[in-house]
Amino acid sequence: MAAGTETLKRTPLHDRHVAAGARLVPFAGWEMPVQYAGIRAEHMAVRERCGIFDVSHMGEIETSGPGAEALLGQLLSNDVSRIAEHGAQYSVLCNEQGGVLDDLFTYRLGPDRYMTVTNASNHASDLAWFERHAAGRDVTVADRLADFAMLAIQGPQARSLVAQLAEGELPARFRTRELTVAGAPGVLACGTGYTGEDGVELLVAPDHAGTVWDAVVAVGATPAGLGARDTLRMEACFHLYGNDLSADRGPIEAGLGWCCKEDTGFIGSDAVRAAREHGTAEELVPFAITGPGIARQGNPVLGGGEVTSGTLSPVLGYGIGMAYLPVDRTEPGTTFEIDVRGKTRTAEVRTKPLIPEEH
Repeated sequence: MAAGTETLKRTPLHDRHVAAGARLVPFAGWEMPVQYAGIRAEHMAVRERCGIFDVSHMGEIETSGPGAEALLGQLLSNDVSRIAEHGAQYSVLCNEQGGVLDDLFTYRLGPDRYMTVTNASNHASDLAWFERHAAGRDVTVADRLADFAMLAIQGPQARSLVAQLAEGELPARFRTRELTVAGAPGVLACGTGYTGEDGVELLVAPDHAGTVWDAVVAVGATPAGLGARDTLRMEACFHLYGNDLSADRGPIEAGLGWCCKEDTGFIGSDAVRAAREHGTAEELVPFAITGPGIARQGNPVLGGGEVTSGTLSPVLGYGIGMAYLPVDRTEPGTTFEIDVRGKTRTAEVRTKPLIPEEH
């Protein structure tokens, strides 16, 4: 074990990553695989065929009881009452000032039972926030982090590969279903993902995670690490908390007004409504570098603004990213300059997603 990793948590699939020769790095308190064969190869495997990610570092919070819907309605920006049973919904968690504390997926497992998936870096604070606001309500908030491993199988062949191993039909997009997969019972299969490709995410009991991982790899999925997960989500223009989202910025300027229903009265809704009505000073936009170079998080934009995410797109072959820009410079086609470690790089505002439908 490398020095300084003694306190890092490990997922139930750690031995698989070591055996596959993964490069392991610290991430949000976990020792996680950043790559196996290489980021570009793993990225293209997901775009063209199928990749499998260990995302067991993500957290899970179960909310149940007669007061569950009311509690989540207060906490989450979207309209929780509209989640169908066995459905899924994206939302943000806001503070009273309308700043984003996390972005979340919530699954409705029954009439009064929900599962919310948190970002790894925010799980403890999200759980405390849920528990704080549950006080005095007829609701139970349970930390389910230790009860699940989470596997994301993504790509154009993802569903067909997992279907070979599943007893029963896989859920549609934004739906969930409990299935037996590769002999593992009680797998919560979710029609969601973070790559811009179709696929499923599987919440599996830790004792069965290795069996399911091995079976999905055996039928053709390529192990992929956090590096490819990051480049994939940037091509699709999906947000990463800590880069594109933070407690210092609200969902309107981040382009997430679509998942905010202020009329529900969620915490921070007044501030979000004000931002929607009066506008914000900056907005998050996708961009492409029009010449050589790659921008990275924290690179300043000349004339105001900042890059929040940046990489070399394996599909497009040039630098892409997202940046907060003054609202008068956010129209697609607008050019701007970025200071990349003392070198000026020209970029152009683009539309979402950055990759074409047929890639």
